[in-house]
Amino acid sequence: MSQGTSRGRGPAKAGGGAEGGSGDRPVQYSFAVLRAVPHPYTGEGVDVGVVVHSRPADYLGVRVVSDPAELGRMVGDVDVELLARYLDSCAAIAAGDEDAGPIALLSAPERFHWLTSPRSDVLQCSEVHAGMSADPAAELERIFRAHVHPPGAAEEP
Repeated sequence: MSQGTSRGRGPAKAGGGAEGGSGDRPVQYSFAVLRAVPHPYTGEGVDVGVVVHSRPADYLGVRVVSDPAELGRMVGDVDVELLARYLDSCAAIAAGDEDAGPIALLSAPERFHWLTSPRSDVLQCSEVHAGMSADPAAELERIFRAHVHPPGAAEEP
């Protein structure tokens, strides 16, 4: 399992300091869960990542499962190598990696909206939810653990 960055390693940030926090003052954030949907016509899928954006904290972070072996255990009947590349691309776009193409060069809010736009593909996104936190990066980890690796699930430290 890996976290989102330009290549799926470490938190992807668009400002907000090294940890993406805003001090002690809670700020609004939005998040969505990325889902692998092997057969889009059925709508059934498995949560494989999370995107968190906080405009006040100037933070955009993604955490995804991009290890093909782990994806293979989580999601059946899908090209896991291709899915891993999709997820790494999402992380690169969130990080603003110029090698990820023109979408990655947009502002953090525009990248968040692109990442969370509805699509009929193997990689889909939940509806966008809102919350408040003094540390959006910590919320990314909390939401990832709650949705992608719930308590009791096998997870690397």
